[in-house]
This record gives sequence, C-alpha cells and structure tokens, in this order.
Amino acid sequence: MDKNKPKIIALYLPQFHPTPHNNVWWGKGFTEWTNVGKAKPLYPGHYQPKVPADLGYYDLRLPEVREAQVDLAREAGIYGFCYYHYWFGNGSEELELPFNEVLRLGKPDFPFMLCWANESWHKKFWNKDGVGTSKQILIEQKYPGEQDIIDHFYRLLPAFKDNRYIKVDGKPMFMIYRSEQIPDISKLFSIWNNLAIKEGLPGIHFVTQLNGSQINIEEINLLLEKGFSGVNVLRLQHIWKNSWSLPVRIIHKIQKIILRTPNLLSYKRAMKLLTGIEDTYQHVYPTLLPNWDHTPRSGLNGHVLTHSSPKLFKEHCRIIFQKIITKDEKENFVFLKSWNEWGEGNYIEPDIKYGHGWINAIRTALDEIS
Repeated sequence: MDKNKPKIIALYLPQFHPTPHNNVWWGKGFTEWTNVGKAKPLYPGHYQPKVPADLGYYDLRLPEVREAQVDLAREAGIYGFCYYHYWFGNGSEELELPFNEVLRLGKPDFPFMLCWANESWHKKFWNKDGVGTSKQILIEQKYPGEQDIIDHFYRLLPAFKDNRYIKVDGKPMFMIYRSEQIPDISKLFSIWNNLAIKEGLPGIHFVTQLNGSQINIEEINLLLEKGFSGVNVLRLQHIWKNSWSLPVRIIHKIQKIILRTPNLLSYKRAMKLLTGIEDTYQHVYPTLLPNWDHTPRSGLNGHVLTHSSPKLFKEHCRIIFQKIITKDEKENFVFLKSWNEWGEGNYIEPDIKYGHGWINAIRTALDEIS
C-alpha cells in the first residue's frame, strides 16, 4: 500500500449473530437484522427497509462471511477493521464471538484494531418497536477498579500481540468510545502502558472519539493533554446542532410533530459540517460518514440524513483525503463510520439499491489523490 495514501479504518459492528442474552431480551434468534428487516418507510421517498445484496442477511459465526467482507474491504481500499469491543467490567462481555474467531483462526489475514464501546446498554437502544422510551438497563457499564483494569488488559493481550493488529511505532492502537465516563483515565493509561512494556510492547497508542455539538482545537488539546495519542473527530452531534439556526430548528420541530416524520437533514447540507480545519492537525483522525438513518432502531425519534448517495459520498471522501494527504504516514488515519451499521443506515456493504456504489466511491476517491 502507498504509504502516502490515507489509511482507512472501518468501524465494524459484531451484532449479526444470536447471543444468549439477546435471546432472553428480545426473543430467540434476535440479531441486528431483526431491526433492519422490520424497518418501514416513514415519509414519502424514505429508503426503508435497506436490503443487503452480495452478502445477504449474513451470520458472523461463519468464517466464509468474514472472508467475503474482507474481500469487499480490499476492493474499497480499506486498510483495516476496528471491531467494537464490549467489556462491562468484572469479565462481563457481549458480542465477542466474531472477533474471538478472527483471533483464534488467524483469518481473515487483514489488519484490525479494537474500540472499547464503554457504555451501558439500555432497552431503548434495542427496542423492537423503535419507541425508545424505556430506560431499563440491560447491562451496566462498570469500572470496578485496578484489578479489573489489569484483567481487561490481559484479556486483550493476545490481540495486541497479533501481527495483524494495527500499531503505531509498535504500539497497538486502542480506541475508547466514551473516555469521559472512565473515573480515572490516567490510572488506566499508566497500568496498561506499564503492562504493555512488561509484556514486550512499547506501550499502547490510545485514541478516543470526540463527538459533540462543538468541535474545536481546545477540546482536542484537552484530550491529548490527558494522555491520548490521537483523537477521532466525529461530527454527528455537531451537524444536527449547527446545520440550522435556532428559529429554523424550532420550525422544523413543529413540522415534525405535525407531519409525524423523523428528524431530517439533507446529506448535502451536512457535508459542509462533516469536516473542519481540525482534520488537518496532527494527532487528529477525521471520520468518513456515508449515510445515516437511525429509524430502524428509533422509529420517529430517529435521525435521517436524506438523499445521501455514492456520488456525494465520493465528494465527501475526496475533501477529507485532501485534508490529511500531507500528514506523516503515522498520522494519516481516517475512520469510516461504518462498515456494517445497518440499523443506523450507516454502512458501505452492498445493498440492492446501490450495489457496490459506496465501495466504488471510496476506491475512486483514493485513486484520484495526487
């Protein structure tokens, strides 16, 4: 791979296989496809349900599915996958099977890293009816203390030592989704870095995600000062807050109530706020966002980026790539949100409407970089 080309790391959801807890909470056989398949159009022209093409309604327990995903990722020019990792404390995990199999089998032969999705699961996140009103906790994210930090490290050490694991200066890259919720992040940094050195690694390359209504260099610098090596800037909350003035947002809210539609924003308008000067800075990893439609999970409470298309996404990729093309090869990472978040309408895997359109958009934008 050309070292000057952006290294795209695609966030990867492992929720496409049955688990014992999901069977109890939602009924036997529940997977993310349950949310995707039940979706209905909520306004004229609403593209729902979204139907997978090449891979069908796959099951991530199957190694041939995981291999086929990597074939498509290579076609797009993606550098590696970032698997969501769910560690709730005291050894409690969820959705670990697909990555465990990737690690155990040594296949697919494709770079990877992990993102600790450290938040409690609430019933509203996975409500079959998309109502989103329940606050019942299904699993609580806990931070029991030092021993749990140590146990967590050793749970992941085999992955960190794997030759496929994405590293910077030999340090495994590890993303923390909600770093502000960790009681003493400096303790985690200290313990994990010391244990990494003890186990023959030079340390850990910690990354966090910044997703707020205000994105600025001050917020980024605060995270770097805390000890993070990099910040993944995601502007999802930013675009909904800043795309319209307050009076216009009030009008939209009234229209939403009267017309009974979800929260709508055109992708073309959002594109202007999906990147910023911060993406050019060192230690900042921007985000590619192809599409967004949360209504399969949230119904009328969901948010939708309307009229997204591979053509517009290609332009979005081109803009982001140009902002990071001059960065050192240790810094030119960009995260794709996401590879397969079908329940959020946030994926680039082939569907029956666009085929390989999203994949071709990334590939073409990469090939056009000069």
